[in-house]
Amino acid sequence: METRVFVIWLFVGTIRVSVRSDFSEIPNFKEHIGNQTVSVGREAILPCIVDNLSTYKVAWLRVDTQTILTIQTHVITKNHRIAVTHTETRAWYLHIKDVKESDRGWYMCQVNTDPMKSQVGFLEVVVPPDILDYPTSTDMVIREGSNVTLKCAANGSPKPNITWRREGGELIAQGNGQEVASVEGEVFNITKVNRLHMGAYLCIASNGVPPTVSKRIMLIVHFPPMIWIQNQLVGAMEGEQMTLECHSEAYPKSINYWTKENGEIIAQGAKYEPVLLDNAYKIHMKLTIKSVTKQDYGTYKCVSKNSLGDTDGSIRLYEIPRPTTVEPTTTTTTTTTPAPTTYRGM
Repeated sequence: METRVFVIWLFVGTIRVSVRSDFSEIPNFKEHIGNQTVSVGREAILPCIVDNLSTYKVAWLRVDTQTILTIQTHVITKNHRIAVTHTETRAWYLHIKDVKESDRGWYMCQVNTDPMKSQVGFLEVVVPPDILDYPTSTDMVIREGSNVTLKCAANGSPKPNITWRREGGELIAQGNGQEVASVEGEVFNITKVNRLHMGAYLCIASNGVPPTVSKRIMLIVHFPPMIWIQNQLVGAMEGEQMTLECHSEAYPKSINYWTKENGEIIAQGAKYEPVLLDNAYKIHMKLTIKSVTKQDYGTYKCVSKNSLGDTDGSIRLYEIPRPTTVEPTTTTTTTTTPAPTTYRGM
């Protein structure tokens, strides 16, 4: 390698001076160039410290392409990102601005002694991770019970590591029944998807070069409605206020309502107050009956429908008789006292 570079050095016509007999005055490198690591887009500065340079000349070369970059303070290459600075008569710094991945490689500092003296240093260019649009997954919609594969691909140097997490910090349920905080790897398989898997997942790419980047992928799970009723038989006295409750789960979101025994849909009004409390795919249905009358006793249905199906649940409201009031009985007792007997004297 040194021979090939030396030939180029002679080819450009650099003037060399005669070698001196005093070895102490021959140029020598004071420090090693060393290996430099620079993030893409930053500036790389490679040092070359030479003692006893005298009238000898210093050049910087790119080893792998055998390209002369600079001689003394002159930039030879047409690469406008290359510059050289000279300080204290002994230090020559090669500057590479706006570093690119293509700048990675070996660089040589050379002095035109005879024989030529040189030393090399390696420039490592690191690149922060960048998540690719393809083949990285986009938001996905899947039917409950199916299998799904999420993919995440990223470029960077060193090669990025991929980690999957739930956006809200929830544990990830796996096929073996275990739950984990994160999953490693570009491909994330979920078997027999259920509604608990629904939500946002983060594909996180990191390689030790800031910044770490992530992409949010939404997993939407479709399933038909299901209804749970805690109390299917409830009682109330006339005049009381009573609330009936149903719990429903469905996605896409369902249409939910209450009906009377005859199928009539119950609307908001002075008599009834239906309320829906929703949280993601869960619905809490309430029906408040104000001041129950005899006509209100009977069966009520909570109904849930979406594009995948419908279901309903029944609650029977029965009458609780009011307790009978018993009037207390008062008993009067009369006592007769006989009159005293009077004896007259004879």
